[in-house]
Amino acid sequence: MSLKKESNYRSWVEVDLDHFAANLREIRRLIGKEVGFMQTVKADAYGHGAVEISHAALREGARMLGVANADEGVQLRISGIEAPIVILGPSTAAEIPEIIKYHLTPSVSDRAFADNLEAHLEKTGRKISVHVEVDTGMGRGGTTRSEAVELIRHIQAMPNILLEGLFSHFAASEVLIPYNHEQWHLFSGLLAELQTLGISIPLIHMDNSGAVLNYPAFALDMVRPGIMTYGIYPSEETKNKAALLPVMSFKTTIILVKEFPAGYGIGYNSTYVTKEKTRVATIPVGYGDGYPFILSNLGEALILGRRVPIIGRVSMDMCTLDVTGIPDCDVGDEVVLLGRQGDEYISANEIAEKARTISYEILCALGKRAPRVFLQKGETDAVAPRLRRIFVPDEEKSIKRIDHIIRHCLQTRTRNEELGNAIYYEMFETLFGKEDRQLELRSCFRYNITISPLPEVSGHRRRADAYYQLKTHVEYKKTIRSDTFMIGCASDSAQLSSLMEDENCEYRWILGGGDDLVLERDFTVEKMRIDGEDIPVIETKKTKRGYEVWFGSEQLKSKINTEVKIEIEILTKKAKGNRTFPVYLLYPTRGLEINFLYENAGLKNVRAERFFSGRHPQAFMDTVKGKSVTIRVSHEEWVFPTSGVIFFWDV
Repeated sequence: MSLKKESNYRSWVEVDLDHFAANLREIRRLIGKEVGFMQTVKADAYGHGAVEISHAALREGARMLGVANADEGVQLRISGIEAPIVILGPSTAAEIPEIIKYHLTPSVSDRAFADNLEAHLEKTGRKISVHVEVDTGMGRGGTTRSEAVELIRHIQAMPNILLEGLFSHFAASEVLIPYNHEQWHLFSGLLAELQTLGISIPLIHMDNSGAVLNYPAFALDMVRPGIMTYGIYPSEETKNKAALLPVMSFKTTIILVKEFPAGYGIGYNSTYVTKEKTRVATIPVGYGDGYPFILSNLGEALILGRRVPIIGRVSMDMCTLDVTGIPDCDVGDEVVLLGRQGDEYISANEIAEKARTISYEILCALGKRAPRVFLQKGETDAVAPRLRRIFVPDEEKSIKRIDHIIRHCLQTRTRNEELGNAIYYEMFETLFGKEDRQLELRSCFRYNITISPLPEVSGHRRRADAYYQLKTHVEYKKTIRSDTFMIGCASDSAQLSSLMEDENCEYRWILGGGDDLVLERDFTVEKMRIDGEDIPVIETKKTKRGYEVWFGSEQLKSKINTEVKIEIEILTKKAKGNRTFPVYLLYPTRGLEINFLYENAGLKNVRAERFFSGRHPQAFMDTVKGKSVTIRVSHEEWVFPTSGVIFFWDV
């Protein structure tokens, strides 16, 4: 099918997940119900898209996934795949931390790596599964047959390494030759020796694609098909042993059509010169897209269901085609370089033969700059731009990239771009404010509110009758970023919002409910401590956003970027006519205790309304009638912004 009308891409790779699933079902038919299979997804699933192919394989019953290195395994893990992931080649010491962090399964070929892995596991308190590879004739990875038993025993003695699998790899299973039987006899002899020694290993595997087709008796516990799952036969002699469907197509479009007279040079160095009047189409594909340079003046493409030759040199980003025989083709028409169009088909094996290489290389390289368009039941299941799917180590440190990923995840989750964006920006402002500032995390949050009668002051009995005295003590732990900070008091919500936007405002308050209240007189910071030491006031001032009390100390410079305990105590007044007191949490906080103490205030029927965002257990509430109400959340639990408690009462 043509997706040009559905896509804005100039070139794209179509991956037919229905064909892929059919190939897996064919493999399961061949191996039987008792044998499992590991889907090989090395090299971005042979160019098909490792994440999407892995999900499809797991849906079809894949027991494990096979990759080439830790980076490929990490790509799958951060994409949400939880299935076992086996690194099929020897890993390096530098990969061990990622292997442990992302719970990957390495293959072990030597004792030194096993010892290094065990040492790292002991430090982290983790356990991990491994597979031991045995070299039976491949001459590449794996321990030698003569050293295999000793290595296996050595690993079994390690407390943090679980020996889950044992495997070997055929060197030429796609053809029927005696060498394959020699490898099999070496490996089966090792299995017999281990059985004699009473050593049992849960998973034994050796068959790759060629062996699945040519040596079904060697299947053991599990097989590791690769190329055949993508619809490519390992060799000509295996074509009649399974019904496989091609999975990948590489397509592009005509971007320019011109006519040239006889004797005109085409491309770099004029390696093709027209012999007569020639119609030439240009396509935006070259060796930079993995289309082999060797196919200059040799390759073919499909346009309107007919084959046309590539003329001139394959450039980095473009090729030229002789379309003289197709006078009705035009700019925008689909061009197939790999795959089917009408009754014609260009296979990976055909391209590989002309390029003097193998189909594996063609699949891995072809269309490497193009997006993958995944088809299921004839519809576009997903579109993944190729370059965005490549995992770059430490890319999570890019704030811009993280924001992009989060926003698009929310759009996908809500299935609505506008709604996803609205949730993203609301969440972003809640956590970080309107500016992109560092996220503040707090822990051990404790808030004591003591409400009591306002002491009479000579000549101010009316004020004492109209107000309560309110003392608040708040303490928590956080990482400080500066040696100066401010506590602010606002007279209205507009001023309060302005204070919230200032990252230097450590604590803010709104003083309302009375016409005769004065910010600088009726709002007093009685105590400001960090790690038990009093922090002095360096300035007080009245501004457009309220009353500001600034604190600072030279001694705080040594505590910047470290966690400290902050204690603040404030004395204010509260109008008796206002019978509520809210406590809002503006930052992610781990653990809290809020105490509302009213024993001497004469309040009646005190109650609390709790609201907590996120998935939290119900906050515990303890009430002592006539004295106090306490709200607690365990110090092991996180409470997210816009959570809080509102206390109500009667008089």
